[in-house]
Amino acid sequence: MEAQSVRLGVDIGGTFTDVVLERGGESYSTKVLTTYIAPENAIIDGMQQVCTKAGIMPSEIRQIIHGTTLATNALIERRGAKTALITTNGFRDVIEMRTESRFEQYDLNLVLPEPLLPRQMRYTVKERVDATGNVLIPLVRAEVEAVVESVAAAGYESVAVGLIHSYLNDAHERMVAEVVAEKMPNAMISISSEVSPQMREYERFNTVVANAYIKPLMKSYLGRLEGRLRGEDVDCNVFLMHSGGGIISLESAADFPVRLVESGPAGGAVYAANIAARYGLSKVLSFDMGGTTAKICLIKNQTPKTSRVFEVARAYRFKKGSGMPISIPVIDMVEIGAGGGSLAHVDSMQQIRVGPESAGSEPGPACYGCGGDKPTVTDADLVLGKLDADNFAGGSIQLHKDQSVAALETVLGKTLDMDARTVAFGVAEVVDENMANAARVHAVENGEDLSQYTMIAFGGAAPLHAGRLCEKLGVERMLVPPGAGVGSAIGFLRAPFSFEANRSDYMKLSEFDAPRIQILLTALQEEATGFVRSCDAVAEILSEFKVYMRYSGQGWEIPVVLTRDQALNPDAATFERLFEEDYAKLFGRTVQGLNIEITVWSVNATTPPETFDKVAQNVRGTTAPMNGNGLFFDPALDQFVSCSRYDRSKLEVGNFIKGPGVVFEDETTIIIPSSRDAIRQPDGCIDIMLKVKG
Repeated sequence: MEAQSVRLGVDIGGTFTDVVLERGGESYSTKVLTTYIAPENAIIDGMQQVCTKAGIMPSEIRQIIHGTTLATNALIERRGAKTALITTNGFRDVIEMRTESRFEQYDLNLVLPEPLLPRQMRYTVKERVDATGNVLIPLVRAEVEAVVESVAAAGYESVAVGLIHSYLNDAHERMVAEVVAEKMPNAMISISSEVSPQMREYERFNTVVANAYIKPLMKSYLGRLEGRLRGEDVDCNVFLMHSGGGIISLESAADFPVRLVESGPAGGAVYAANIAARYGLSKVLSFDMGGTTAKICLIKNQTPKTSRVFEVARAYRFKKGSGMPISIPVIDMVEIGAGGGSLAHVDSMQQIRVGPESAGSEPGPACYGCGGDKPTVTDADLVLGKLDADNFAGGSIQLHKDQSVAALETVLGKTLDMDARTVAFGVAEVVDENMANAARVHAVENGEDLSQYTMIAFGGAAPLHAGRLCEKLGVERMLVPPGAGVGSAIGFLRAPFSFEANRSDYMKLSEFDAPRIQILLTALQEEATGFVRSCDAVAEILSEFKVYMRYSGQGWEIPVVLTRDQALNPDAATFERLFEEDYAKLFGRTVQGLNIEITVWSVNATTPPETFDKVAQNVRGTTAPMNGNGLFFDPALDQFVSCSRYDRSKLEVGNFIKGPGVVFEDETTIIIPSSRDAIRQPDGCIDIMLKVKG
């Protein structure tokens, strides 16, 4: 066995850290509780466990691919470094003024989220660059030095620099960065022309501030991780998953940690897209539910939908505009505080509410027996018979049903005058409806009918709830792939090395400048390729070209994909035709008599996707061997139902399971509702379908 074939995928979640080791065609996985103070400890623990399972030494690992929620959590919980923003005079309050839009139009008591940095932490310099990149007011170095001395005296750990129109001319930002480096040698520096060279100063300033805010934290963590790995005799390349669904080097991640904000969920989307390609599915709903959050993503033609902007820490659930905008390439998904560890409580209207607060791993759900006394979704699942108390997380965690019952009755039951079973039913239905509503909203925003989709469910908690979610959404088919409980970590090992370079450069089609476009796209291609080459020096690199276009007067753009020839030999008529075709697909018509303009140019460089064989799907075969009987609560029937229990590791190709049924494995549990049947497919997927009537 070649040492090069040994790879490790690691996903740090809010509750569990998932670790997957692949050696050749074999896979070994485990789940360990996340260690908040030192997340690297959980990685080392999980690595040692999977190495023991595989019968190898950690020193034999030749590649580690890592994703984490640390960046996201630091922004949500406001646990970043003491950060200052230096911006253009007159633009000090941009991140507080936002776009002046009301995301909840009829809420008379609307409260806008607080900016990441209060006003006293924002500084200004006298300079001005216009919308074409020309300098109107030169930046004087002596004035910059005076401002930086004030910043240094205040003891800031990190400095963000965001000047107006710097995406077109970065000379002033670089001068500020030089002065900061001279006078504050120990401070981290982030400049917006590197972090997010795109128009719209509110989004760009927020992005560079967020990058600066989490940069010391992430650099410290990544440095500690490298040290711990060396201590275990692990000497290999370490890469990180970024929010766009690709892999970047450790050095790039340390410089641009804001690109890691959605790294864990992105791995899950890549995993689902890989399964969709194996099954030839053109419309897939990816459902990832862990211990802290649930993520839902639409995947069309085996490609996750992407975006240039997303929001962190929305103050109003599902409401666009209520969060902190981050302007980076990202897989477009909806994420809500609904996981196994989500806390349940009774609100002022005497209604059960679940999340977004989570018990996390410390102390965890009440049933963990680690001091938690508040009921969670996991506690409700245990009481409803969906979990095996003696085989949770492969038997590494013993669950205590009596403590779940006590927490449900104390916190919820006494207030609502209900027993533990009824309360557990309420908690499960509320969290399932929250997730179903999130999926409906996401589908409506994208003009999609979910009844035409196949669900792919993964994450420790998703297979427990996915069947009920399918019933609520009208989805007829669901796949639970092998290793579903650690799906995101497996997705890391399927992701290509990639980097997307973006730049704003405004151009009207009536003023089409082909040479300028060639220079711009070639530069972006070289930039993106350079990042990928830092990860893989020899692999073939593919480039995807994209421009964002709109009619003059519109406030937002649509992406238009170009072939290599169309990008490097640009033609105005071709650009117009492609834009009108895509615009008509989205809105049903084009607009006559308006000029068309381009605002953002993008090049994504990536290594070729993984090659694989299509799954030869089986129809119903022999009845699956049972591993006992039990009871679980079926919410569609509002009663406990007798069910057969199955050990996933003992299921063979074509084995048929008549619902209701429960399939147990080390990292998760699959609930097959009474309305569904299941077949074990050749690749190990459990294929759950609506019962055939008659």
